[in-house]
Amino acid sequence: MESLESIRAAIVSKRKAFALRQQDLARLSHVSLPTIKALEQGRVAELGFNKVVRILAALGLELHLREANHGRPTLDDLTNEAGDD
Repeated sequence: MESLESIRAAIVSKRKAFALRQQDLARLSHVSLPTIKALEQGRVAELGFNKVVRILAALGLELHLREANHGRPTLDDLTNEAGDD
Protein backbone atom coordinates (compact mmCIF):
# COMPACT_ATOMS: atom_id res chain seq x y z
CA MET A 1 0.00 0.00 0.00
CA GLU A 2 1.26 3.41 -0.87
CA SER A 3 1.65 5.79 2.03
CA LEU A 4 0.45 9.35 1.93
CA GLU A 5 4.14 10.31 2.16
CA SER A 6 5.05 8.44 -1.03
CA ILE A 7 2.03 9.92 -2.82
CA ARG A 8 3.04 13.38 -1.56
CA ALA A 9 6.56 12.92 -2.91
CA ALA A 10 5.24 11.84 -6.32
CA ILE A 11 2.92 14.84 -6.46
CA VAL A 12 5.68 17.32 -5.60
CA SER A 13 8.09 15.72 -8.06
CA LYS A 14 5.59 15.68 -10.94
CA ARG A 15 4.39 19.22 -10.25
CA LYS A 16 7.96 20.50 -10.37
CA ALA A 17 8.72 18.44 -13.51
CA PHE A 18 5.80 20.18 -15.21
CA ALA A 19 7.02 23.56 -13.87
CA LEU A 20 3.66 24.16 -12.22
CA ARG A 21 3.21 26.41 -9.24
CA GLN A 22 1.13 25.21 -6.33
CA GLN A 23 -1.53 27.71 -7.41
CA ASP A 24 -1.60 26.11 -10.87
CA LEU A 25 -2.08 22.64 -9.41
CA ALA A 26 -4.84 23.92 -7.12
CA ARG A 27 -6.67 25.43 -10.09
CA LEU A 28 -6.22 22.37 -12.32
CA SER A 29 -7.26 19.88 -9.64
CA HIS A 30 -10.06 21.97 -8.09
CA VAL A 31 -8.43 21.48 -4.67
CA SER A 32 -7.81 24.52 -2.47
CA LEU A 33 -4.37 26.10 -2.42
CA PRO A 34 -4.10 25.72 1.38
CA THR A 35 -4.74 21.96 0.99
CA ILE A 36 -2.08 21.66 -1.74
CA LYS A 37 0.42 23.57 0.42
CA ALA A 38 -0.34 21.51 3.52
CA LEU A 39 -0.04 18.27 1.56
CA GLU A 40 3.29 19.23 0.01
CA GLN A 41 4.66 20.41 3.36
CA GLY A 42 3.68 17.15 5.05
CA ARG A 43 1.17 18.84 7.35
CA VAL A 44 -1.75 16.63 6.27
CA ALA A 45 -2.29 13.36 8.13
CA GLU A 46 -5.36 12.40 6.08
CA LEU A 47 -6.62 13.52 2.70
CA GLY A 48 -9.90 12.50 1.11
CA PHE A 49 -9.78 10.00 -1.74
CA ASN A 50 -11.51 12.33 -4.20
CA LYS A 51 -8.99 15.09 -3.54
CA VAL A 52 -6.08 12.68 -4.05
CA VAL A 53 -7.59 11.42 -7.30
CA ARG A 54 -8.19 14.97 -8.59
CA ILE A 55 -4.64 16.05 -7.77
CA LEU A 56 -3.13 12.95 -9.35
CA ALA A 57 -5.32 13.29 -12.46
CA ALA A 58 -4.26 16.91 -12.90
CA LEU A 59 -0.67 15.65 -13.02
CA GLY A 60 -1.40 12.71 -15.33
CA LEU A 61 -1.00 10.19 -12.51
CA GLU A 62 -3.35 7.51 -11.19
CA LEU A 63 -3.54 4.97 -8.39
CA HIS A 64 -3.33 1.25 -9.11
CA LEU A 65 -4.62 -1.55 -6.92
CA ARG A 66 -2.71 -4.78 -6.46
CA GLU A 67 -2.87 -7.78 -4.19
CA ALA A 68 -1.12 -7.10 -0.91
CA ASN A 69 1.58 -9.61 -0.09
CA HIS A 70 3.70 -7.38 2.13
CA GLY A 71 6.89 -8.45 0.37
CA ARG A 72 6.31 -12.12 1.07
CA PRO A 73 6.43 -14.59 -1.80
CA THR A 74 3.13 -15.80 -3.19
CA LEU A 75 2.21 -19.46 -3.51
CA ASP A 76 2.99 -19.17 -7.22
CA ASP A 77 6.44 -17.76 -6.42
CA LEU A 78 7.17 -20.64 -4.05
CA THR A 79 5.86 -23.24 -6.49
CA ASN A 80 7.97 -21.82 -9.31
CA GLU A 81 11.02 -21.68 -7.07
CA ALA A 82 10.51 -25.32 -5.99
CA GLY A 83 10.23 -26.33 -9.65
CA ASP A 84 13.61 -24.73 -10.39
CA ASP A 85 15.44 -27.17 -8.10
